Amino acid sequence: MSNILEARNVVKQYGDYTALNSVSLSVPKGSIYGLLGPNGAGKTSLIRIINQITFPDSGEVLLDGEKLSAKHISHIGYLPEERGLYKSMKVGEQCLYLAQLKGLSYPEAKKQLEYWFDRLEIQGWWNKKIQELSKGMAQKIQFVVTVLHKPKLLIFDEPFSGFDPVNANIIKDEILELKKQGATIIFSTHRMESVEELCDDIALIHKSNKLIEGKLIDVKRAHRSQNFEVGILTDNVEGLMYDLTQKFMISQADFKSLNDELKLNIQIGNSKPNELLSVLTNRGQVTHFVEKIPSVNDIFIQTVTSNDPSEVLHS
Repeated sequence: MSNILEARNVVKQYGDYTALNSVSLSVPKGSIYGLLGPNGAGKTSLIRIINQITFPDSGEVLLDGEKLSAKHISHIGYLPEERGLYKSMKVGEQCLYLAQLKGLSYPEAKKQLEYWFDRLEIQGWWNKKIQELSKGMAQKIQFVVTVLHKPKLLIFDEPFSGFDPVNANIIKDEILELKKQGATIIFSTHRMESVEELCDDIALIHKSNKLIEGKLIDVKRAHRSQNFEVGILTDNVEGLMYDLTQKFMISQADFKSLNDELKLNIQIGNSKPNELLSVLTNRGQVTHFVEKIPSVNDIFIQTVTSNDPSEVLHS
């Protein structure tokens, strides 16, 4: 199997409300898979089904080619957005307890915890109570508890919440290392810059429906707007602008004098990039020529608002 997880036509309803409307997803093995969508899109409902907290009304979920069942719980690590540590328990005691719930023996749990506490430089926290830790410190403990049993599939829901930039970067590096070691990661976040940095594949769910799924690079290519950012030195701005407006649309122009670089944003429509380049080189010296590929943030906003123009987004 090339996919570690497959959701097939999953439907989940709560009374008259449809949380998931026949959603199908395929998560490739060894990938970091971005599960995206506005609040209330259906992401949490799907994550809860994968973790067998709830069950679909119809459809099915397969893990490594097998229909999801109780035996797969130990193969999944889940870091929820709302953390669930016992505040009055000591860190080490709690971690050992949770590790054994995930199927590790006491000696193996102790060994894995010593490894992770050393790796994240939190050895001194063993006898502290969770309530004595900052939010970011508690986040590190929750991260350790999620990964220490070496599950096939990791699900991180807003994993950087509560972290300062330094610690967020530490956890980002650990996520990449887990992928390198063979784990598959489903990554749910509203931080689109993290999606750009980490994800190989993405899916976008909105109002219970899957709108986009695929490799990140392919999704970005599919949303190209044929918009080019160019720079040119020319002694005939009027002639250049006349030539360009015959065939292309100029969305932005910026220059101060004839001796300065003229910067343009140009949409070429159905024309070829070489046609634009030819016009530019006939009128001056091209200093900059690059296609503006949309960001994940651009794609997110464009897709959601085009499917629901009234939607107000705060990405």
